[in-house]
Amino acid sequence: MRLVLAALVAVFGAVVAPAAPAMAVDPGTQPIHDYASAVRERVWVQTAVDSDSDGKPDRVAVRIIRPAVGFKVPVIFQASPYYAGLNDVPNHDDIDRDGGLTVGSTAVADRAQNITFAGYLDNYFVPRGYAVVFADSLGTGDSEGCPTSGGRNETLGAKAVVDWLNGRAPGFDSLGNPVSAGWSTGRTGMIGVSYNGTLPNAVAATGVKGLETIVPIAAISSWYDYYRANGGVVAPGGFQGEDTDVLAKAVLTRENPELCADVMADLEREQDRETGDYSAYWAERDYLRDANKVRASVLLVHGLHDDNVRTLQAGQWWDALSARGVPRKIWLHQAGHTDPFNVRRQQWLSTLHRWFDQWLYKIDTGIMREPIADVETSPGVWQTSSRWPLTGFTSSLRLGDGTLGGGWSHGRQTFVDDPSRTAADLVAPAGADPNRLAYLSTPLTRATRVSGTPAVTVRADLAGDSPYLTALLVDYGVADRFAGLRTLPTQDCVGPGIEGDPGCFNQREYVTASTPFEIVSTGWLDVRNRFSPSRTVPIEAGKAYTFHWDLQSTDHVFAPGHRIGLVLISTERDHTLRYPAGTVVGVKPSLSSLQIRLS
Repeated sequence: MRLVLAALVAVFGAVVAPAAPAMAVDPGTQPIHDYASAVRERVWVQTAVDSDSDGKPDRVAVRIIRPAVGFKVPVIFQASPYYAGLNDVPNHDDIDRDGGLTVGSTAVADRAQNITFAGYLDNYFVPRGYAVVFADSLGTGDSEGCPTSGGRNETLGAKAVVDWLNGRAPGFDSLGNPVSAGWSTGRTGMIGVSYNGTLPNAVAATGVKGLETIVPIAAISSWYDYYRANGGVVAPGGFQGEDTDVLAKAVLTRENPELCADVMADLEREQDRETGDYSAYWAERDYLRDANKVRASVLLVHGLHDDNVRTLQAGQWWDALSARGVPRKIWLHQAGHTDPFNVRRQQWLSTLHRWFDQWLYKIDTGIMREPIADVETSPGVWQTSSRWPLTGFTSSLRLGDGTLGGGWSHGRQTFVDDPSRTAADLVAPAGADPNRLAYLSTPLTRATRVSGTPAVTVRADLAGDSPYLTALLVDYGVADRFAGLRTLPTQDCVGPGIEGDPGCFNQREYVTASTPFEIVSTGWLDVRNRFSPSRTVPIEAGKAYTFHWDLQSTDHVFAPGHRIGLVLISTERDHTLRYPAGTVVGVKPSLSSLQIRLS
């Protein structure tokens, strides 16, 4: 009997008797451990880097909450540069390239208001037999070193914590005494939203042993595609003028930040806001390059209306993992840059619980036999599928005389760039417009679902200052669209919180609005990078070239009667740099097309 009970404890970490009734119904871990009496401790883990050049290895500040039990437990780990808050740092004032500095001093502190984090990990999982570990990313909070907006040192800083949990890196208490993680099984899962979700991608791409799974939510897979696009300087939504140096300065909250002055200067110089070219600087921050090293399973989550960390970040990471057969699942929801805890709370907690039980406690929860994809196709409507993108056919829809997928035009059609107008203004279905070209399909006879990453091929010539071509995939048809999340007056509590947080989180619900169109996906190209994002080659004014580029990954259902639209513009005011107005773009529709997967 003792041997049987010991085996059950080792597997489930939550059994008090061999005949516990809950275990007969639910094979997963149960909330039987007292949160109030959990062990809380702080450790500084030594890394293999000296990013502040002070002559000694950087140390990462780690906070641990774990159940007071007599057996080893697995770890849920969230690293973040945000725990100590943000500095108020002005963005770059070079957005308007005609000398008009209209945005200039926008402060990055607003970023904190655009990130919705729910701190439920400790109060939900510690009672279920997990240790929950929080760490300040290098250069932030109580950690040493310097922040580098996705640089290698940040990756190795978070990796060192996984190594310490597996006995491969030294740790110390506040007095400098060595501390080991003898309470840890070594099996670790990383999770987080936004930057906190990007660090799991980065660490998984090192192939570190002991990292069994990651849950990247609204996360970056390539920092180049966050601050650039196909050779162009392209800002994340809402942060015009921000770049890697601005973000690093914003999170530089460590003691003695002056030690990082040279690092900050290097970031500003190497990021190159002039050419926008992909370089060794960006390759260091491109986790796709090391996707073949990923040994952790991946539960990938992203909002289809995320204009901050755009959806290509999820789509290209998913494709890379799929190509390598990484065990994985994907959740795509209709909200923006947020945690699914705020979107589909109970289902999310259940899914996350079963996922961690599967990979960290090695309990067969059945979750890996369920459909690989769970997609919210409209607010509150979820569909599952055995693969993503969906099976279907990739159609190349030729552009015509204002038509998409039908008709023919032998001529050349033109528009004039006007950087003062927004994308929403330019796609509005108001007939002919001198500052855009719009191509619409005939009304659809059935619901048509688009999934994956659309692309465009455009035969065009440009004459003027703007080097940008922007393509927008648009759903034309009146419908109730996702318009944001609204905080309800009631609160929903899931248990006690961490370090004074009461553990109550504002409940949120969808806000929809009836609109005549929706921008489904967008893509940008600097035409001087038509051959490669790494190489700038000037164009000859008025000479036609063939350009090809991807849009953002998406999953969208066009309703019967709606039209699929492709709108071509140059400057996208809220994302690209703004050159003087007047660039003339000529397009040959018969040699241009939209490539899209339909089902």
